[in-house]
Amino acid sequence: MIKQAIIPLAGLGTRLLPLTSVFAKELLPINGKPAIEYIIEECIEAGIKEIIFIISKKKEIIKNYFHNDKFYKDIISKKKDARIIKEYRKILRYKKMIKFVYQDKPLGTGDAVLKTKKFIKDKFFLMLLPDDLIIKKNCSRSMIKVHKKFKGSVMASLKVNKKTVSRWGIYGIKKNINKNNFIIKSVVEKPNIKQAPSNKAVIGRYILPISIFKKLKNLKPNKGGEIHITDAIQLLINDNVKFIGHNFLGKYLDCGTMNGYIKSSMEISKL
Repeated sequence: MIKQAIIPLAGLGTRLLPLTSVFAKELLPINGKPAIEYIIEECIEAGIKEIIFIISKKKEIIKNYFHNDKFYKDIISKKKDARIIKEYRKILRYKKMIKFVYQDKPLGTGDAVLKTKKFIKDKFFLMLLPDDLIIKKNCSRSMIKVHKKFKGSVMASLKVNKKTVSRWGIYGIKKNINKNNFIIKSVVEKPNIKQAPSNKAVIGRYILPISIFKKLKNLKPNKGGEIHITDAIQLLINDNVKFIGHNFLGKYLDCGTMNGYIKSSMEISKL
């Protein structure tokens, strides 16, 4: 069983400025609830028991959010508000699940994953990117089912307009398993239209093997001076490690841009 998840949170969120000049984007409310709580709930519903947050010194507001006990205890002692008590109990439940790891230099998602190496106990773990919300169906849970059935690593896939492939990591497909799953041949980071091997895009849900740490350790920074998780994944695929693309059934919401953040609030308010 997959019991651990990691969530990289050290990014500065520049696409959501000026909001993120003083506030972590993951704590911005979406329909009255911090965005990160939707990701935590997805993990819990998928059977995850421990979540590792990768933050930076500049993002310690996230840690403070889950460790603000004195604030809640003082308020609750003066004002027996049932709603506040309920919220505090929820945060306490989350806090028991969460560990914090620091990534103080912005060296990319691959470097963030590498920071968690000593905490990962099993052969596979789940990674979720917080900008990508998937509602209506639990993507992580369905990916874990695929992992169990086919005994391999799994990555979420979304069909995108061919004109927009340069915005995404794009899959090369080796063969289809069934209508919702395929064997990944390659992952190409932000190709142009002519170079794109398909219009199936990488979305921020991954079930990764612990062997990825060895690849990440030896990687040098690539595009943008960052260590990309997709480069390590490609090295594993080259070694015949099985990676499965999963066409998830939920609705994808991009919370990483101002326009996407506003649209996400509107979509979730309809649920």
